[in-house]
Amino acid sequence: MKTGTKFLLFTFLLSAVLLTAWKTPFQDDKQEQTVIIRKGAENSSYSEANESCLICHGEQTYLLADTVSGMTRKRHMAKDYFINRDNFYNSVHWSFSCLDCHSEGFNTFPHALELRFDAPWACLDCHGGDETYAKYRFEDIDTEHMKGVHYTATNGEFSCWNCHDPHSYQVLAREGGDMTELVRNSNNMCLTCHGDPLKFGLVSDKEPTVVIETHSWLPNQRLHLNSVRCIDCHTTINDSLLISHDLMPADKAVKGCVECHSSNSILLGTLYKHQVKETRSEYGFINAAIINNQSYVVGANRSKLMNLGSLLIFGLTLGAVIVHSLFRMMNKKKSHHE
Repeated sequence: MKTGTKFLLFTFLLSAVLLTAWKTPFQDDKQEQTVIIRKGAENSSYSEANESCLICHGEQTYLLADTVSGMTRKRHMAKDYFINRDNFYNSVHWSFSCLDCHSEGFNTFPHALELRFDAPWACLDCHGGDETYAKYRFEDIDTEHMKGVHYTATNGEFSCWNCHDPHSYQVLAREGGDMTELVRNSNNMCLTCHGDPLKFGLVSDKEPTVVIETHSWLPNQRLHLNSVRCIDCHTTINDSLLISHDLMPADKAVKGCVECHSSNSILLGTLYKHQVKETRSEYGFINAAIINNQSYVVGANRSKLMNLGSLLIFGLTLGAVIVHSLFRMMNKKKSHHE
């Protein structure tokens, strides 16, 4: 075997040994203890009382009765007034009584028409100014929401409840759950209106846009729409909030590739913000929070280990070429003198 070939083989084996011996940063095994909350109707103090409402609103059909004539008619429950029991008792408000939020007048059936004009509770009515919820920064979220296009374009008619159904909303972003489920649930919030002309018409007189058509410029569209949330491109980045609520107009949304596909990807400040705070670098990758979620974003994920290894191999190979060339020059001069 020639000297140059031996040297190249040696450099390759040396690089392989160095790559194998690379230590990932030490991970602290200490984890913050969390209180496990067991949800479900069987654990709610109000499940029995709530059945007086859910006997109608928890069913796809209900029985309408005339107390004078004694006649009854079965009717379909309107989609907006149907409450799925399982969804409710697994939501953030699972432990509430219906009458915690709805006035006592709803105890009477049929409900009086004027009850429909009652001002609904807002998030800050319960969560504002309470130290228990201070870490979630509801006041800042409300301020951001009022700057966004949803609020300004509807003269304030667009509220938290248009996106966050109080009867089924679940927190996923800060619980570090399955990223695919997080993206799907978040985008479904948007498509609830932007994919339903009838519901869109309740908050806007404009013609609803067709999401697929308006995003036709996006390469590999299906992969993008299944992998990132609408809000990752349609909100401004806020370092103090886990999820930004300042919705931008369509003409100001992110449309570049570099914003996401780079080592300083905006996804680290949006979709993967929680993971960036909670996890450390693993496997020697840049932006390991993305890798930790079984995702790979071209340009945003690079292996520091492979970078070092490739530089080492390149350097050793270049050195081998130089040394080999020097030896050949020396041998040539020696042969010339002889």
